[in-house]
Amino acid sequence: MAGTEAKPNQRQVLIAMDESHHSDDAFDYYMQHVHRADDHVVILYVPEYHNVIQSPMVMTDVAVVSDMMREETERIKGVVTRLSKKLKNIGGSVKSISGNPGEVIVKTSKDVGAAMIILGSRGMGTIRRTLLGSVSDYVMHHSHIPVLVCKHPDVHKHHGHKGGDSDKQH
Repeated sequence: MAGTEAKPNQRQVLIAMDESHHSDDAFDYYMQHVHRADDHVVILYVPEYHNVIQSPMVMTDVAVVSDMMREETERIKGVVTRLSKKLKNIGGSVKSISGNPGEVIVKTSKDVGAAMIILGSRGMGTIRRTLLGSVSDYVMHHSHIPVLVCKHPDVHKHHGHKGGDSDKQH
């Protein structure tokens, strides 16, 4: 964890971020449209261990697994450092917690006393979202505080939506 601690009576805003541009867009939307000068922002990063889980060598070579875990740990530290830089001129902190992303987001929002959760949407199609579910769907259905899901403007174009100014959304 990096950053500043919240002051009493300060609004806590949890922004769930990953390594995608969708979460960067959600952060930018927060800064442009929601941010208050006295907010305390908690950026939550729930890392995915790409190399270790997806490797066929996982079951066979302890040295390989150890190296892969070290590489993943370094990658995650790099992400946390990048996210910390977003908080440079605003009060906040970064938390990196492993687990099921939706569950971790909802639990952390309770733990930090968040007033709202902000996250990006990857814009999965209806069938894929129905079969796989999505983090934003989970959070919206399990959170007891407001959830702001920010879609990238190109998501509408990608899924064949047409329209005028009403489609201009971040």
